Amino acid sequence: MDPFFLVGALVCALSAVLCIGAALLRQPPNDITILSTAAVELFLIAYAVGALIRQVTGEPVLGEAWEFWGYLLTALVVPVGAFWWSILEKTRWSNFVLAAAGLTVFVMLFRMEQIWDGVAGL
Repeated sequence: MDPFFLVGALVCALSAVLCIGAALLRQPPNDITILSTAAVELFLIAYAVGALIRQVTGEPVLGEAWEFWGYLLTALVVPVGAFWWSILEKTRWSNFVLAAAGLTVFVMLFRMEQIWDGVAGL
């Protein structure tokens, strides 16, 4: 397992737990839930820089590189969309959307890890 993946899984899980907790407590989006989603986005930016450095220095993507970068670019959009949703709709349901962003990014990270290591999709 790649350390980047482990850190990403932790960030995504923590964000999802905080957002689900706030939603269950019937709280509207607040600084904690929005910042936890921002942490997911910041991690993805660091992940993209790390992946670019790894690839430029000679560590190849064993799967399809276009698929890896497509997943990464899509994953970068998910937390931004969830953030805008939470700003426009200030109900507790927005926290579920923020939680879904963390969970979605985790699944995408898992798939990116598979692509990088050359594991065939299902």
